[in-house]
Order: sequence, then structure tokens, then C-alpha cells
Amino acid sequence: MREAKRDSKNSRVHVIAESCKGCRFCIEFCPKHALYQSTQTNTKGYYIVASEDTKCNGCGTCSMVCPEFAIYVDSTEEAA
Repeated sequence: MREAKRDSKNSRVHVIAESCKGCRFCIEFCPKHALYQSTQTNTKGYYIVASEDTKCNGCGTCSMVCPEFAIYVDSTEEAA
């Protein structure tokens, strides 16, 4: 079985700002260093995570390590 190739042009990181507690797990575990802590805060006062979608390869590691389920990757696969 061939693994699907992930492409940054087809991946976008979404952060649910009100759920993010700024724990930085997603930042620490991102293999492409596509995430960073922004200067924007949510209503609870936590600094939320932001992304550089051009660096994202759509692996989904960020969503797997987020304890608050506050981040997910939207990927569209191209036909092979």
C-alpha cells in the first residue's frame, strides 16, 4: 500500500481560540515548526496558537497532542 503524499498547499491548521489554553504541546511536537504562540489572547486570557500554513505538511500531530481538542488540520488529498 502506498502512503498518501501530504502537501502544504492542501493543508490548513485551524485553532479553536476559546478552547486553546496555550500549553504549547502542538508547538513543541510539530515536525515542521509550523506553529507558534501568537500575541492574541482568548477571552480567558490565554495566548493562543497560530500557524504558518505554508510550512504545514498536514500530518495532524498537533491535533493528536492537544489535550483540549482545540486544533485540527483540514487536508484535501489529491488524486494519485
